[in-house]
Amino acid sequence: MPEPRLAAGVWVAAYLRRLGLAGLPAYVTRHGDDTAGSVMVKCATLDGRASLWIREWDFETDRRAWLQLNEAEEREIDAGIARNIARDPDLWVIEIESRDGRTLLEEDGLA
Repeated sequence: MPEPRLAAGVWVAAYLRRLGLAGLPAYVTRHGDDTAGSVMVKCATLDGRASLWIREWDFETDRRAWLQLNEAEEREIDAGIARNIARDPDLWVIEIESRDGRTLLEEDGLA
């Protein structure tokens, strides 16, 4: 039986709260479907660069895990996000501002 999934809107709200408690500024730059939308996380390091993260299925652990898609100039990351939004209108995009690249995605409960 598949693992139950948390509604996207609930997950995003909890993630934003956790980021806020850690002192990391974060914003929803694209509001997707509240129930089943997928989520991308952009982490801007405030030096013109950024990284982009998506949640994928990890077949080795048989669980969902966050995968860093890209690390590049911020404008390249933004162009990639725009392409994904064109393909998936239900997509959520969260942007974090973190000079050291912290996303907290490795923490328990966020996969």
